[in-house]
Amino acid sequence: MDFKVVEKFVSINGEGRHCGQLAVFIRFSGCNLNCSYCDTAWANEKNAPYELMSSKDIYEYIKSTEVRNITLTGGEPLLQEGIIELLKVLSKDKELHVEIETNGSVLLDKFSNIANPPSFTMDYKLPSSNMENRMVLDNFNYLTSKDTIKFVSGSIEDLEKAKELINKYNLVDKTSVYISPVFGEIHLDSIVEFMKNNKMNGVNLQVQLHKIIWEPSKRGV
Repeated sequence: MDFKVVEKFVSINGEGRHCGQLAVFIRFSGCNLNCSYCDTAWANEKNAPYELMSSKDIYEYIKSTEVRNITLTGGEPLLQEGIIELLKVLSKDKELHVEIETNGSVLLDKFSNIANPPSFTMDYKLPSSNMENRMVLDNFNYLTSKDTIKFVSGSIEDLEKAKELINKYNLVDKTSVYISPVFGEIHLDSIVEFMKNNKMNGVNLQVQLHKIIWEPSKRGV
C-alpha cells in the first residue's frame, strides 16, 4: 500500500503535549473537511505534488532521522487507505512515540484496538470552522489519558461551545484538553479572561509555536 505524502520533515512540535520537542512530520494528502481557517488547504488540492511512499519507506525515513516523536498529519490521516497497516508497522518499534492529528470527523474505535496504539490529538471543530456538523461525538468515548482534545477557537461563541462540551463529557478527567486560538482571529488575553471567568481548571491554553518562530504560512516547519 502506497501513501500520498505531500511533506516529510523534522521540526519542533508546535502544539500539544510535546510542544517544543523535536518531531518527524509525515503529512498526507486529502481531507474530508473544509474548515474556514485551514492552514494546510494546499495539501488537500487534487494537483498538490506528492511522493508515493509505502509503510516501509515511511518507517525507514523516520528511523533515518533518529528522532523519536512521530506526527502523522494531513489532511486527515485516518482516511488514508492502509493507515492501520502503517500504524502496525510503527507500533512494533517501542522507541517511537506516534501521534496522529485527526479532525474529529472519523470514528476512532477501530484505531484504538491496535496493539501499542498511537496517541490521538483530536480536534473538535467549533462553530467558526463551519464544520461542526461533521463532528463525531462518540469519539469522546474513545479518548484516553494518552490522548489530547483540541478546541481551535476564533470567537467567544467558540469558547462557550468548548466549555459546554468539556463539562458535558468530563473531558478534563479523561484526557488532556487544549484551547488554541484561530491565528489572527482572537486575542489571547480574551481566552485567558474567559478561562478565568469560567474557572476552567485543567484546561491548557496553547499557541502554535511554529507560527511564532517562522512566518505563519511557511511550509515544512
